[in-house]
Amino acid sequence: MDRLVDIARTAMRGAMARQTAIANNLANANTAGFRAEIVNASARWVGGQTFNSRAEAVDQVIAADMKVGTVTQTGNPLDIAVDGDALIAVQANDGSEGYTRRGDLKLNESGLLTTGDGFPVLGGGGPITLPPADSITIAKDGGIWIVPQGGQIDQPQLVDTIKLANAKGSTIAKGTDNLFREVNGGALPQDPFGSVTAGALEGSNVNATAALVQMIEASRAWETQIKMIDTAKDIDSSGASLMRLDG
Repeated sequence: MDRLVDIARTAMRGAMARQTAIANNLANANTAGFRAEIVNASARWVGGQTFNSRAEAVDQVIAADMKVGTVTQTGNPLDIAVDGDALIAVQANDGSEGYTRRGDLKLNESGLLTTGDGFPVLGGGGPITLPPADSITIAKDGGIWIVPQGGQIDQPQLVDTIKLANAKGSTIAKGTDNLFREVNGGALPQDPFGSVTAGALEGSNVNATAALVQMIEASRAWETQIKMIDTAKDIDSSGASLMRLDG
């Protein structure tokens, strides 16, 4: 019975991991540029000094769905939709370089350009900071042009260029902060063909209907494992009763 219970236990743990990923996808169904997490189930042998005689179920996030989301025109000059497969380079909370498709850019009180979730956007020399300006325009190549306060409208100035990274040929993984990173800790190169569309936003690529169906399936899988544990308990109790000797 211990094998049956152990199999059910590991399957329950996998169902929890799957539910967590699905819940995160649903929570970000309306987040700009969000990439849905993909969960994969596999069997893993339990190691030891004897033969491999027992395996456990493992569900884990293995990748993200990189399919492009729906692009919507907003008219906001700080909104950008990244074209193709490029990624916006940002500074993560630990100071490392991360990457995102989230293009709802904002300016804080000090002029620091950030994504909608607060990560500073990187340019040629680090985080981009803009001086007070009468107008801001983001060009196709990610260049940020401003008309300084009191300046001539026909004489915009280039402040910096958003780093658009290319993950082609590199391996990236998604972290719990929803940022992508190069798995070996390095930085992705600049994409020479990277471009953006200003005044537009790319939405999440989460299919909410499919995610709800997946959540129901994961919930039923959990209930099935609970029934397996109850069945194992009943079988064990029945066996103990058969072996009990009357006094």
